[in-house]
Amino acid sequence: MDPQAETLAFLGRAATHGGARPQRVDTHISAVFLAGDRAWKLKRAVRLPFLDFSTVEQRHAACAAELAVNAAAAPDLYLGVVPVTRGEDGHLAIGGAGTVVDWLVEMRRFDQRTLFSRLAAGQGLDRHRIHALTEAVWRFHRAAAVRPDKGGVAGLTWTIDTNAATMAGLPDFIPPARARDLAEASRTALARLAPLLEARRAEGRVRRCHGDLHLGNICLFQGRPTLFDAIEFSEDIGCIDVFYDLAFLLMDLDRRGRRGLASTAMNHYLDLSGDYGAVALLPLFLSLRAAIRAHVAATTAAAATAAPRRDELAAEATRYLDSAFAYLSPPPPRLLAVGGLSGSGKSRMGRELAPFLAVPGAIVVRSDALRKQLMGADLLAPLGPEGYTPEITERTYQALYDTCRQVLAAGHAAVADAVFARPDQREAIERVARQSGLPFDGLWLETPPHLAARRIKGRRANASDATVAVLKRQLDYDLGPIAWTRINTGGSKAKALADGRAAIGV
Repeated sequence: MDPQAETLAFLGRAATHGGARPQRVDTHISAVFLAGDRAWKLKRAVRLPFLDFSTVEQRHAACAAELAVNAAAAPDLYLGVVPVTRGEDGHLAIGGAGTVVDWLVEMRRFDQRTLFSRLAAGQGLDRHRIHALTEAVWRFHRAAAVRPDKGGVAGLTWTIDTNAATMAGLPDFIPPARARDLAEASRTALARLAPLLEARRAEGRVRRCHGDLHLGNICLFQGRPTLFDAIEFSEDIGCIDVFYDLAFLLMDLDRRGRRGLASTAMNHYLDLSGDYGAVALLPLFLSLRAAIRAHVAATTAAAATAAPRRDELAAEATRYLDSAFAYLSPPPPRLLAVGGLSGSGKSRMGRELAPFLAVPGAIVVRSDALRKQLMGADLLAPLGPEGYTPEITERTYQALYDTCRQVLAAGHAAVADAVFARPDQREAIERVARQSGLPFDGLWLETPPHLAARRIKGRRANASDATVAVLKRQLDYDLGPIAWTRINTGGSKAKALADGRAAIGV
């Protein structure tokens, strides 16, 4: 018999919540009851390879830990830890006198329609909302405690071993041979990436992260993207490389058919952080995240009592397992350069072509973002004249070439986004591809000056500092011969993108 059956029944009654009929939401490790303006979260009495909630004392400790780890990202959501008690009359109560029988995390209730998992299923997510979410993740990572005692090779070895052990206990849902093959492939990738992982750990890239950053753990609260339900029960899961934390969000968007938004999130994070060295880790990180979701779905399927639900979860586990294998075999790298005068639509073209070139997208290396990074400025902070001297411009383009070379060497496609007004700049980016032995495509975007000026005037929250005056100066440039494919971006956006895709064969 379920040792928490009485508590679950009590929390499921309207009388417990002042007459408000609660809505129950279950995961494989908790049950949440939504009633009125409150959410009450009960840890389930389970023991799994990666957690143990089997005693009241362990659940109490986990509730307290959950309150602490979520304080940074969601301080207004989490209210406290409250006991379920049994009074002298034998009845249960929330926060009453008497013997403690279990513990709850008390939270403010939020509109379930604002969960990013639900927004992703409809039309509720766009580039601007993903930018806001990415900025919230970046701020969270910057403020998180550095944990050099965790992560690295040892941390991911633990993850791979735990995935394997969990899958081994679910042979009815995850074929043992496939689970073994995935573990072997993951260990092979880990061995190859070990020096990079250890270097990042030494650099402070391993931090006390969220640990479970999928769309179901993000909501809009008070109008802002809010991360909640961070991992509290395992430092091995919570203390990880920041890019591994981000990878859960990227994988979840990708698996939900929103690869373009996953690419947007990844590239905006790189614009903010400049952490291009993490790109080589992406296939393994995405694969491990998909593997975790595979065994979570399988574990939930094993506990399901209704056959349709069990079959649905079993199929979901299989799809995640397929993705875990697929992520370990990314498409070959290539380099695309997108040039043109200000307002010609370079960033849009690069952003929209990126998901066709890599998983979840090519790395879009933007001169605008690199210039801000070189100057130590925030991405959206306008630079003064000192940021646009010939010396800084030369350094910016050199950083562009070097970063593209680094991304390609990591086995990932890159998009170089810059004006490329001078022939030597165009030759230099082509040389990056030649020296790397990889395919190159160059697109030169053209649009009527009046339309470019209108676009520049309409920009909001943009890394580019270009003004109409800058455009007017550019119109007098001697561009020299341009061998790149010319794309007219003066018509519809759809036509421009279609022409861009056709030009590079995607």
